[in-house]
Amino acid sequence: MTENEISARIIGAAIKLHKTIGPGLLESAYEAALAHDLRESGLFVRQQVPMPFIYKDIKQEIGYRIDILVNDKVIIEIKSVENLAPVHFMQVLTYLKLSELKLALLINFNTKILKNGIHRIVNNL
Repeated sequence: MTENEISARIIGAAIKLHKTIGPGLLESAYEAALAHDLRESGLFVRQQVPMPFIYKDIKQEIGYRIDILVNDKVIIEIKSVENLAPVHFMQVLTYLKLSELKLALLINFNTKILKNGIHRIVNNL
């Protein structure tokens, strides 16, 4: 399954979830619910995946974590904020570069219409 095929399934599940429970919950609630729905759909899902920081060949475990990793190909960063800031986009792009993955979805569930809160971020895709 390609990154784009996985992404389409993630977006569909996220929209369905948002229509069911709406905005206003904590990020952890959306993360748990979305991970559950994606697993039910047959995708391989890992949550809170450690993201080591490697600098000059020194691997440092300093607390970076990917919210959700799907099929070891697509990163999902969950937010529940009034407005996304530029730093949120930079964070996700940095995760892509550090992991050498190609696609991430930054999803802000604190929106009236979820499609306005979904952002694709690519790294050499």
